[in-house]
Amino acid sequence: MFRLLLLALLAVSFSASAIVIRDDVDDSKYRVPASEFPALADLPGEGHGVLIAPRWVVTAAHAVTWQSQIRQVTINGIPRDVERLVIHPGYKKPPQKLLDQALATWDWTLFRVLLSSSDDIALLELAHPITDVAPAAINEGDDEFGQVVRIMGKGATGNGATGYEFSDSHRAELRHAYNKITSADGRWLCYIFDKPSDALPLEGGSGSGDSGGPILIQTGKDWLLAGLTSWSDPQSAIRTPGRYGQISCNIRLSHYNDWIESIISGQPQAGG
Repeated sequence: MFRLLLLALLAVSFSASAIVIRDDVDDSKYRVPASEFPALADLPGEGHGVLIAPRWVVTAAHAVTWQSQIRQVTINGIPRDVERLVIHPGYKKPPQKLLDQALATWDWTLFRVLLSSSDDIALLELAHPITDVAPAAINEGDDEFGQVVRIMGKGATGNGATGYEFSDSHRAELRHAYNKITSADGRWLCYIFDKPSDALPLEGGSGSGDSGGPILIQTGKDWLLAGLTSWSDPQSAIRTPGRYGQISCNIRLSHYNDWIESIISGQPQAGG
């Protein structure tokens, strides 16, 4: 089933427990209350989005396309009705045949090529404007390389030494972690989940179910929305997701500013 792809590869970890953590740091240090980021939107079942305007939520396209319809999302603990879904025209849904081949041989080369060339972004228009939560501001700069980012999610969790199982719950408690951007260009921001000897004090990575969750970058005193959890590069030698060395790639919102603004303003454009 294509949903296996989402859970196994895209939900941002082997795809994006909630955040995979260091094995030598207590889990309590990673947990945060929902009030820490009220603009976080919970999709039905699993996955996230972020409120960026009173009537608009941005999310990963793969986090919504496996569902037949998105009628509601939950923001600040309150269900909000969804009026319509807008998927970027450049989104490419991986064919089942390609997934089957990769799962059978563990050769993800062509699957990886397809993921990296896809515009994995979508917008949800809400039926009514939200007045009790301030929308998150999008980072407009392109200097993300080398910067420390903060990631959040309620997806599958585990630690870098043992990873986690695909069968683990994809909707858990909210956690956050930090990482450093190791590459930033075009559609993507990527980072590596390093071993403790090379890691940040609260280093972490994304897990299945974190897809569409925020990647925040600090500018002055403010945390701006720089990206969204998307997919992780399958490791050829390690079939357990969430282990140290995992590379996670995230939707780079500065690349999609024009597309987002065109949809919100009602003047859609062809590309992102």
